[in-house]
Amino acid sequence: MSADLRLILFDVDGTLVDSQAHIVASMTRAFEALGAEAPSRAETLSIVGLSLPVAVAQLAPAHSVADQTALVAGYKEAYMQIRSEQGSAQSSPFYPHARAVLDELAAVDHYLLGVATGKSRRGLDALIAGHGLERMFLTQQVADHHPSKPHPAMIEAALSEMAVAPAQAVMIGDTTFDMEMARSAGVAAIAVDWGYHDTEKLAPLADHVVHDFRDLPGVIETIWETKT
Repeated sequence: MSADLRLILFDVDGTLVDSQAHIVASMTRAFEALGAEAPSRAETLSIVGLSLPVAVAQLAPAHSVADQTALVAGYKEAYMQIRSEQGSAQSSPFYPHARAVLDELAAVDHYLLGVATGKSRRGLDALIAGHGLERMFLTQQVADHHPSKPHPAMIEAALSEMAVAPAQAVMIGDTTFDMEMARSAGVAAIAVDWGYHDTEKLAPLADHVVHDFRDLPGVIETIWETKT
């Protein structure tokens, strides 16, 4: 008898790849192009994971809708330019051991891997191509088609697409948005401490906090063992 299918969903920025320099530089360029004071690094990283229009609205609440629209466009342009100049491997490198763990999890027959990210479809496609992940993620939920995190729509769509129950899924992320999204969707939440939100804020929302990518497979299995 084959094992039940299990879905493992990953956030991308701050969880799989360290894109903070790329994100901060892109946001800084966007604000400077508008002639506005750029947010601090901490302010920019605090909104990573949100859909871009929502993130910009939080960073520039006093600006007009037209200005916020211009900032979104400016960010996208700057992000693509930096990626073109540097390539994904340099602008958004994997965290230590991330690729090896992805390969390990993908090799388990009853595991299904996916992503739920605030990136656009174009942004995710470029990152996947840049890192050679074309066959890694069976479900890919992006900001273009869903409300911003922490709304549970991304996870709910992934569960439906993969025909997996919430009890047989986990969400792995580095922000409170990821943890709240997982809670709202009724799936287990694993926080990583190498990303962009403080561990102190993540821990109360997470089922587990992981400090090393290599610990993930064991933590995931432990979660499912307690549910069966």
